[in-house]
Amino acid sequence: MPAEPVVDPSAVPKRGGLADPVLLALWSVVAAFGTYACMYGFRKPFTAGTYSDGAFPVGFKVWLVTAQVLGYTISKFIGIRVIAEMPPGRRAAVLLGLIGAAQISLVLFGLVPPPFSLVCLFLNGLPLGMVFGLVLGFLEGRRMTEALVAGLCASFILADGVAKSVGAAILGWGVAERWMPCVAGLIFLGPLIGFVGMLQRIPPPSGEDVRARSARAPMTREDRLRWLRRHGMGIGLITLAYLLVTVLRSLRADFAPELWTALGTTGKPGVFTRSELWVTLGVVAANGAVFLVRDNRRSFFLALAVSLGGLLLGGLALLGQRAGWFGAFPFMVLLGLGLYLPYVAVHTTVFERLIALTRDPGNLGYLMYIADATGYLGYVAVMLFKLVVKPSGSFLDFFTAAAAISLALAFAAFVLAWRTFAKLPKDADPGPKPSA
Repeated sequence: MPAEPVVDPSAVPKRGGLADPVLLALWSVVAAFGTYACMYGFRKPFTAGTYSDGAFPVGFKVWLVTAQVLGYTISKFIGIRVIAEMPPGRRAAVLLGLIGAAQISLVLFGLVPPPFSLVCLFLNGLPLGMVFGLVLGFLEGRRMTEALVAGLCASFILADGVAKSVGAAILGWGVAERWMPCVAGLIFLGPLIGFVGMLQRIPPPSGEDVRARSARAPMTREDRLRWLRRHGMGIGLITLAYLLVTVLRSLRADFAPELWTALGTTGKPGVFTRSELWVTLGVVAANGAVFLVRDNRRSFFLALAVSLGGLLLGGLALLGQRAGWFGAFPFMVLLGLGLYLPYVAVHTTVFERLIALTRDPGNLGYLMYIADATGYLGYVAVMLFKLVVKPSGSFLDFFTAAAAISLALAFAAFVLAWRTFAKLPKDADPGPKPSA
């Protein structure tokens, strides 16, 4: 077992009056939530458009989504190394640089005619894929990490709907579809800069945090390989389940207007936000409360149980929709809960507590980016399948069939991961120690 570094709590900086734990938690959640929610303003508003008028080729939106996700996916693979090795002092500057590059690509999207504008959305996705890992680095390795990251994850549930609502509202102003994403980015730019400034003021984990969760530091190549040698099977199973959930979550998010229409609901801008608000409340409450379980082993398996419960809820939503038990709004909310419960559990708890449980040198960004890169690669494959094979039937039929298969396979993968990690020695986690 690697030796834990000795941390003197008195040496931890107390900047900006953030020594009070409650104030620090509130500040951190607001900063992380705001930063990542604003990032969505550079990524998702374009999906509120249909791109089906005479200015765009038929079916062009699927190509646009695929191009952006392909760039985002490549970014995740780059991030496996970049985020794992990122020094804390460089996070904020790199984050702002990535956002700036994404906004420039949206300006080009308005200038470049289709179909060549596909390249612009690819370039838009390329920097944005690393933003999450940079924000996550400010929050991990703390006794409150689950609650803090749950607040961060709330941003990508709620902000997805908000970004679409903003995009739809901009279109309602008479802005052309090709310029709508750029205008949305300009709206979110100022707030994002302010929230990144808040992130910079978050102090590093305290000595008590380190004793409870283990130290987090940039990882070397040997550190990364050690994790795969020791825990590759379990990480692979969790990644497989995460891949399947990511594909469904992304389809539901990127084609929400098409799903709502197929379910018989007119696509008013506010419907995206209202549905995701209920999903956000349920997911944050379930996953954020896990931080109350101090024992790392128990909380790790509790997070796996939450994931399995979410998949069962997703299956119930599909069954209810097929049987006519649910209308469009309850179906979309229940399915969203079913998908986001495991998706967010992996972000907030599964890998965070696995690091604390094993005490192997590492950081949360590395493990998350293995899962994220694989998940988005799977989504790109599904989008290409849809473009090339062009499955018959409605999009709703395609989506529900894919959801039924994926939920079942993800459930099996989480069960096997549970069995794999159950073999870890129970004394691997020294548990929180009282401060001296």
